[in-house]
Amino acid sequence: MEKRPLYHISPTKGWINDPNGVIKFKGKYHVFYQYHPYGLSWGPMHWGHVVSEDLLHWEHLPIALTPGDEFDKDGCFSGSSIIFNNHLYIIYTGFIYNEDNEKIIQQQCLAYSEDGINFTKVGLIIDKDNLPKEFAPNDFRDPMVYQEEDEFIMLIAARRIGSTGNILKYKSKDLIHWEYVDYILDNDSEGKMIECVDYIKDLGLLINSEQFHPLQGYNHHNIHSCLYRLGEFKDDKFKAHLIDMLDYGFDFYAPQVFLSDDILIAWMNMWDRNNPSEKYGFAGSLTIPRKLEIRNNDLYQTPVLPKGEVEEHIIDNHYCEHIKVGFYKLEIDDLESFLLMIRKGQKHQTSFKLRGNEWVFDRSLSGEEIKGNETDSDSLNGIRRMPYIKNQRHEIYLVLDEFSIEIFVDGKSLTSLIYPDEDDDLLDLTVKAKKVVLYKYL
Repeated sequence: MEKRPLYHISPTKGWINDPNGVIKFKGKYHVFYQYHPYGLSWGPMHWGHVVSEDLLHWEHLPIALTPGDEFDKDGCFSGSSIIFNNHLYIIYTGFIYNEDNEKIIQQQCLAYSEDGINFTKVGLIIDKDNLPKEFAPNDFRDPMVYQEEDEFIMLIAARRIGSTGNILKYKSKDLIHWEYVDYILDNDSEGKMIECVDYIKDLGLLINSEQFHPLQGYNHHNIHSCLYRLGEFKDDKFKAHLIDMLDYGFDFYAPQVFLSDDILIAWMNMWDRNNPSEKYGFAGSLTIPRKLEIRNNDLYQTPVLPKGEVEEHIIDNHYCEHIKVGFYKLEIDDLESFLLMIRKGQKHQTSFKLRGNEWVFDRSLSGEEIKGNETDSDSLNGIRRMPYIKNQRHEIYLVLDEFSIEIFVDGKSLTSLIYPDEDDDLLDLTVKAKKVVLYKYL
């Protein structure tokens, strides 16, 4: 039996991970992604491709990039897109494999398209000869390109030899010839390696994923996690006044942002986990797109919602319905207690509740078990936590789809996969507050 998420990007077959080159071009939203069409696990990376007009309904297009040239013979790794002279340009990492990890080569490559569908490779634009000697050519990837006045700027994740990750800055006039400027973080990363850099200038927002970051309180329980920094560039260094987690759930990595709209999308999965969706012929999907804003000097995320009718319900303590896929918004005044059960059935349920000064998400009884390499007690018990900040009014969004739940509380997000049985379909909310209004998007 074939099953797919209704609103989330997933491959028709095969493996998917990082979203790449997300951009609005000729009136449509384009999402490329790391793709292995010939297997259900990570393999030689291609660039898959989908387009949409509303960010919720997606059309699959032909594969945009296929590895095999001298400069990308073992993989077309992650990268970004930019529009220049009415053409769509892709800047990506070409991967050359070697059984000796220290001799692996990662280098930056260029391709372009007139129609946004068919791409021509230009070739290598930044190789190890353009890499500062203190950085390792086997960890040099995921270029992010944007325009600043009459120059193009490229930010690339890199690992310092004998140390951890940082972000390198390059500049160019033509997307082909690049000059190294500097590394942009004063301190190397606390995790082993930085990946998947993105910079949203109008928000003063720098995003990156980080491998093997040490666990810190609520943060970094996943084997790899995502950070955001709010700040600004000063003399080619990014000075952050706030650093925090981008998502608190089990399944969120490698985010990218449509710079035209400040809308983020990420890989909805995590490395070193089993994929129960394999029995349906695919592995992995992407998150729902979410709008980014700065409110009260912090990052605020809300999901992109359907544009149809909206049902409004005033809730007196309890609400329930049978549903598997849906979009909801809750406005809650003077919250005292909150318990939400999702995809509840005779044997299974996923819960999200307020307990003291934290939100607690529990997928220990969600259905088919998802196992990872994490060893902390919360991970082993199917738990993720998010700090609770008491406000007079709380704004909560829920996005339910086949295999996933995304929860947004006052701009903070928690994203996780679940694999309940087909008959598990009850949404059950018990809440105590002065006033609760539920909006259901149809």
